[in-house]
Amino acid sequence: MISVYACESHPIVVEGLVRVFESHTEFEFHGAGTTMADSTDAVRVLQPNVILVDQLFGLKSIFQFMSDCRSLSPDSRSVLWVNELADVECFRVLQMGARGVLKKNTPVTTLFDCLRAAAAGTVWVESPVSTGVSGLGHRRGAPRLTPREREIVHHVCRGLKNKEIADSLSITAGTVKVHLMHIFEKTGVKDRFELAVQGRKLSGEVE
Repeated sequence: MISVYACESHPIVVEGLVRVFESHTEFEFHGAGTTMADSTDAVRVLQPNVILVDQLFGLKSIFQFMSDCRSLSPDSRSVLWVNELADVECFRVLQMGARGVLKKNTPVTTLFDCLRAAAAGTVWVESPVSTGVSGLGHRRGAPRLTPREREIVHHVCRGLKNKEIADSLSITAGTVKVHLMHIFEKTGVKDRFELAVQGRKLSGEVE
């Protein structure tokens, strides 16, 4: 059973979540907090598998909230629940440790798909943000990345810049750039955002 907690500012949305989850035995809804302070305390006690976080709290506050939750409940995965979010902001959210970005107007089945993926520790990003990346694994067959390329993909997924990756692997930033060019060519991804979203699948860390 996947336990879910919501940090949600609208009571009517919380009521909707209660009704959605009460008839599905795969999920257990642990409640919701209308403030981040209340939600932080609840996460510490409840240790939910997934935390739904309302975008309206603001990205700066959300980043701090996710950081606090990782300290208080290391196994909890955060999913940002949004009306709209630009690609660059989506990338920032993933860099800060969120495991999903989900639109509030999605069907219930999509909500469940996202929660399952987040609970499993994989990255889930909904269309249209993910448009063009869902079929990456089939563009050119399974890409054969070298061990060094897989290391670089791993660091990109963590949000590291080229210089930080180079320092971590004791190579030059120029070498990192060359490896990234090879990775883009092999996998068909067009930029670091796609690589961060699909990186674990491409590097073979997740089926």
